[in-house]
Amino acid sequence: MSAKPTVLFVCVHNAGRSQMAAGFLRALAGDAVEVLSAGSAPKDTINPIAVEAMAEEGIDIAGHTPKVLTVEAVRESDVVITMGCGDACPIFPGKRYEDWELDDPAGQGIDAVRPIRDEIRGRIEALIADLLPERGAA
Repeated sequence: MSAKPTVLFVCVHNAGRSQMAAGFLRALAGDAVEVLSAGSAPKDTINPIAVEAMAEEGIDIAGHTPKVLTVEAVRESDVVITMGCGDACPIFPGKRYEDWELDDPAGQGIDAVRPIRDEIRGRIEALIADLLPERGAA
């Protein structure tokens, strides 16, 4: 692994879960981690409820755009975290893969999205502790 690990978050639409995860990792790890996110069938825009839920945490993800998952993005990443995209994600030997089972915030109201957001934050904090042990618990 390089000095700066690259983490790729993948969900189907790249409009909710993966964007929230990427937002938390950027906010909590700063420049110590390269953050990518993509979807196997990306939407045109990020879920506005996901944007609202993250804004409550002081994190702005509104400026990000869903991107299509590419083989290159997976190849460049040290850690690939999938969120319900199933078999759409190419597998390369030597990569670390995790599948986070999270409810899809699509079509849900803010009250349903907050617990998803909070679960993502907890997983991101654990991931940072694992990837950047020298930083200790934030």
